[in-house]
Amino acid sequence: MDDFSLEDTVRQLSDLEVALFLCLVAREHCLIETTRDGIHDLAKELALVCSNAFDLSYSILDCCETTSIEDIHNEILTADARKHQDRPSYFRLKTASKSSNLSSPMTPRDRSRSPIPSSLPDDTNVVNIVIAQNFNLVDEDVQVQTLQLMRTKKLVTEIGILNAPTDFLFIPLVVRETDQLRPRLKTHLSEHLLISHYHDPADGYVYLEENDWLSDGQISASSVIHSPKTFEKTSAKVDRLAIDKLREASDSVTSSAEVVRYIQDIVVFLRLSRAVAGGVSAKANNDFARFAQFLAPLHGIDYLTPSIVALAARKVFRHRIVVATPDDDRSLQYGSGLEAVSSVLVDVTPDSILDGVLALEPPI
Repeated sequence: MDDFSLEDTVRQLSDLEVALFLCLVAREHCLIETTRDGIHDLAKELALVCSNAFDLSYSILDCCETTSIEDIHNEILTADARKHQDRPSYFRLKTASKSSNLSSPMTPRDRSRSPIPSSLPDDTNVVNIVIAQNFNLVDEDVQVQTLQLMRTKKLVTEIGILNAPTDFLFIPLVVRETDQLRPRLKTHLSEHLLISHYHDPADGYVYLEENDWLSDGQISASSVIHSPKTFEKTSAKVDRLAIDKLREASDSVTSSAEVVRYIQDIVVFLRLSRAVAGGVSAKANNDFARFAQFLAPLHGIDYLTPSIVALAARKVFRHRIVVATPDDDRSLQYGSGLEAVSSVLVDVTPDSILDGVLALEPPI
């Protein structure tokens, strides 16, 4: 990587690889959207990106309304943790011997619930990247516990303590058939997804196409753990040096007073929009400015421009914006009619809201 600038390296990456690269640099998570027909192929493509471009382990989860937090716990363990869980537990054997006769054997039920190791050689027992298909369908309690793992990289469960590695990404992979995600992810979880990215199947799948692995759209990727494998690809391999280099370069990005004002204006206009019911929080504001700083070095510059700021706004705010309903419109308190308000808001989407706000005249 020393022979490449960040700009040269990124030019060799696909959009999906760039999205994951930026999230690894920021140590934040991302939402990826696609069509219903393309979701399984995209999950497999993301898995190959994880193992081959970044040399990271991954797990693919196929979620639904009945997915429990225990299902997720079992699927995101590393290979070492899985092996340990399948072996009889010395800890449980000692506990059983203290609470009963010393000669009492461990029951089959005890063996099946052997705890995962609380400390592996690298202090982790969770894979680097979790790809959760249709995660917006799971129950709220599952989303809340997953959020705890995303925020703290640690979660206490019945089978032990889950410890996620430093390079840990949780990627909800969801279907977007309309201009808005339905059902929406819970607000607090959306807050901790740095960016969203939409992948159209027409944009292609680099790894799957090179190996003729594309499915007919009906085959689901299996929920198994994969370890990094050697794979030949024409694009650059992103190593730790590149991640550290971009993180360091972002700290040196400068901004003029006019661009800072432009960033503030975007946030204010979003908050004041009658079509926005929420989502433009203080954290979103901080993520917006921070993500813009990551984008600048990728374009070969060390300062923010209005175009980079606008790109950051679309990536950071699109999945967070909560579109207002006619009943929420403030003008109803001052005599507006519900039918009139409904006609104004009928075609409003996060994209149209951002289009309107980014129509602000940027600084020259």
